[in-house]
Amino acid sequence: METPATQHAPGAARPSASRPSAAIELAGVGKTYAARRGEGFRAVERLDLTIESGEFFSLLGPSGCGKTTTLRMIAGFEEPTEGAVLLYGRDVTDTPPNKRDVNMVFQSYALFPHMDIFANVAFGLRRHKVPKPEIAERVRETLELVELTGMEQRRPSQMSGGQRQRVALARALVNRPRALLLDEPLGALDLKLRQSMQIELKRIQQEVGITFVYVTHDQGEALTMSDRVAVMNAGRIEQLGTPREIYEQPATRFTAGFIGTSNILTGRVARMVDGMALLDFGADGRVLVAAPDASPGDALELTVRPEKIELAARAPDQGCSLRGTIKAVVYQGTSTSYTVTTATGADVVVFLQNAASSESAAAQGQAVWLTWRVEHSYALTGEPHHAAPVSRP
Repeated sequence: METPATQHAPGAARPSASRPSAAIELAGVGKTYAARRGEGFRAVERLDLTIESGEFFSLLGPSGCGKTTTLRMIAGFEEPTEGAVLLYGRDVTDTPPNKRDVNMVFQSYALFPHMDIFANVAFGLRRHKVPKPEIAERVRETLELVELTGMEQRRPSQMSGGQRQRVALARALVNRPRALLLDEPLGALDLKLRQSMQIELKRIQQEVGITFVYVTHDQGEALTMSDRVAVMNAGRIEQLGTPREIYEQPATRFTAGFIGTSNILTGRVARMVDGMALLDFGADGRVLVAAPDASPGDALELTVRPEKIELAARAPDQGCSLRGTIKAVVYQGTSTSYTVTTATGADVVVFLQNAASSESAAAQGQAVWLTWRVEHSYALTGEPHHAAPVSRP
């Protein structure tokens, strides 16, 4: 019998069947935390989401966006207020965490300090009364997978942060779960170690072939490791797609601003040409962007990435261009960052690779034209965007 706290939302009935490739499905899943006064806190709005079997899937967003709550509902540590959670086609909404075929890895590692590495990794197998010879073999195989062979007798205190994280990963993988849930597992590591662990995590996921669901606020982690990324904001999915789609074609202002550095420009549509909106700035420039639903006179917001823009002495005959003056120049080693104030008053950031001599670099106060190709302009809809699920072989 369902309690009021876990009843399923109207219109989000539990699916009776799942696609064979679907590892995890959320059907209208939402979460509201009760409050002593008022209506309570809505942590996650109703989400419909499918994660494919064998996929490295990331939930990306700022603190408080609902990503960890979503992960905990998949794990069973939080009960949805509404909706259904399915794992490989089986409804597990009311199933306790220890009965779900998933494991979770936390940022804090949660290792037992009084046990050696072998005992830490073997802990779950011993609780399930797996025979000793099988425990020894599975622990050996898993430690080899995470490249910790020979460290079985060490204690967690004798290992580096990266090694302890590998132990936590081995302890989760040794149970052979069908899905592994990772809650900001690299957050406590320094930058260089975090970057190397990103590569290792992706390698391990590809070797074991199981579904990884990864929660992070670090865009670099999500773009580096993921097959697909869900960008979350205020309990909703703003955009869902591959790392390239998310970065190259942000659909909303939030996604454009949260993923990398992006310039957001505004203008009014002068005319439409074959589905392209022309924003005419008179003698100060022209911008074209694909916006088939726009009409002349509409205000339009678009984004263009800094590395897509070039600096020129004159406006080109084709493409997009805006007149401006260089406000600041920052040398960054492999590239130089220019902040250009346009004639309309907007500040635009440009990244140029330092392939040429520094003597030819543009200087502060210099008048320039910002130029870029039409296909590098993307109109922002202002509405959350959901890409269709990707079927994996």
